[in-house]
Amino acid sequence: MHEPSLSADCGQCAALCCAYHAFDSSDQFAIDKPAGVPCPNLTGQGRCKIHASLAEHGFPGCVSYDCMGAGQHVVQGVFGGRSWQTEPALMEPMFEAFRVMRRVHENLQLLDAARRLPLSEAEARRCAELELAHAPAQGWTPARLKEFEAGPVPGAFRAFLHSLRYKLGGTARSA
Repeated sequence: MHEPSLSADCGQCAALCCAYHAFDSSDQFAIDKPAGVPCPNLTGQGRCKIHASLAEHGFPGCVSYDCMGAGQHVVQGVFGGRSWQTEPALMEPMFEAFRVMRRVHENLQLLDAARRLPLSEAEARRCAELELAHAPAQGWTPARLKEFEAGPVPGAFRAFLHSLRYKLGGTARSA
């Protein structure tokens, strides 16, 4: 299994979070910005011109945001280094891939945490199976991400996490 990095590397991304997400003017974001519209702070090279002083400019939400590596995984892995910034036709497919990949990375982070619990052999096997399903050996493509989202794995993942609730002080385990 190829385990993707779950740490963001903005230098390997194409500012997906700066264009994909909507901002609502608040104590987290100085402006309103609709989803799918690049942030006005992006330069022509696709980098944030206020990155070094985001909080001071009213963007602490950008400072605290973490895509968990989904952005660079989409740009470098799924799209082979290509970017919506130089190929505008890629905007929608990259945003869709980013949306699903973010969920994949969130799930991988939760599975990593689950692995640290005192799992039974069967639970540890199921956890490993789900990790494999979230990091396929053949890699991700836009089509595989779409199939993944529509397939059985997201439901199986939720059921697995739900089955572990008793390990966290939840309700008693049923037989």
